[in-house]
Amino acid sequence: MAFIPHTREDVAAMLAAIGVGSIEQLFDEIPASLRLAALAGVPDALSEMEVGRLMAERASLDGRPLCFIGAGAYEHHIPAAVWAIATRGEFYSAYTPYQAEASQGTLQLLYEYQTMMASLTGMEVSNASLYDGASAMGEACLMAVRANRRSRSQRILVPTTVHPHYRRTAAAVAGNQGLVFEELPYCTEEGCIPAGALDRYDGQDITALVIQQPNFFGRLEDVDALCDWARARNVLVVAVVNPTSLALLKPPGQWGSRGANNKGADIAVGEGQPLGVPLSSGGPYFGFMTARMEHVRQMPGRIAGRTVDAAGRAGFTLTLQAREQHIRRAKATSNICTNQGLLVTAAAVYLSLMGPAGLERVAAASHARTRELVAALTRVPGVRRLFSGPVFHEEVIALDRPVAPVLEKLAARGILGGLDLTEHYPELGPALLVCATEIKTSADIERYAGALGDCLREARAA
Repeated sequence: MAFIPHTREDVAAMLAAIGVGSIEQLFDEIPASLRLAALAGVPDALSEMEVGRLMAERASLDGRPLCFIGAGAYEHHIPAAVWAIATRGEFYSAYTPYQAEASQGTLQLLYEYQTMMASLTGMEVSNASLYDGASAMGEACLMAVRANRRSRSQRILVPTTVHPHYRRTAAAVAGNQGLVFEELPYCTEEGCIPAGALDRYDGQDITALVIQQPNFFGRLEDVDALCDWARARNVLVVAVVNPTSLALLKPPGQWGSRGANNKGADIAVGEGQPLGVPLSSGGPYFGFMTARMEHVRQMPGRIAGRTVDAAGRAGFTLTLQAREQHIRRAKATSNICTNQGLLVTAAAVYLSLMGPAGLERVAAASHARTRELVAALTRVPGVRRLFSGPVFHEEVIALDRPVAPVLEKLAARGILGGLDLTEHYPELGPALLVCATEIKTSADIERYAGALGDCLREARAA
């Protein structure tokens, strides 16, 4: 936005209007002992040119390494138009659109975003974003407890193939509100939840089952079987999904076997960062949430709706705002408010530009690049694929030695080689989660494979 300072005449006119002689008088109620004459330790101001140079120099220190990490945040191509539009003043500085008569542009954008997200996930209703994917999962578990009136246990089954940060965040968000998170073990040979993992819960009061697809290892779970099990036992299903993958995979609204009892997942959440948001050293990102219409009253956040005015013209407004400032605190579903509106703006622009065909091309190219990456890396002596079976655009490989020193050597060569799984899954041994998206080239992949081979040979020779 352009900065338009007040002139001296403007300031004088405003002070005169309120009957004050100077700006200093506006602060005369603050005791003199609490006021500072100057800020010690603050350097002299820099000009715009000097600030620009300083920031460019700081940014250059990061370098431009090749990134193959993934693990919940993905490096996709972002068309230039996305942020050229999102940073226009009308969107960039807009606040929560409480006044519909003054916020039609923002409200329509939110409505279009909700429509696209509901379509992408195969669900019936979407809210206007959450803080991030991890806290969205926690909010979804709270929502499931409110929505599943047949259950009194507040027990949530969470597979250990769900992102470890998501599991920790959900416990932080909802663990002190009576929810009990119970972990489901995975098959260490397949990297998925085995078919019989849920058998021991038959006949028990379970509120909800969380299913991540693709899971943290990049593997595809048998979501139909898991969803069928939950549906037959009145257990709500919370889906955690990568939005880009939904251009190729069955959406959560269609999970489950065909039949009269098939209604898919109840709630779908995830991280919206792949939809036009840069990595930005870890944020800010945004979370999305969609659900079946029967649960709409239990959704946290806000929902923009389309209506008509007295003259029959289309208009947009906030239709559901279940915050404690709008309703009785005991009935509030959360305190989520303005949150990540700017990131949602970017996502709406990104999805509009890409369209279904464009998003499908991104997903297909990412899948192809990952297959190429894993094929190249597993040709290196001492590297093997850890799990068999289908993946989307991440996969786990095993090394013949500890991962951390290898990643350090790769980083020195300008390559971020993946995520060391030792901390979260020590039972897998020296395992590395790698990822490729549509922006990686064959040359990038060969550079990584060559560097990995060099690092492993050097380690053996040492």
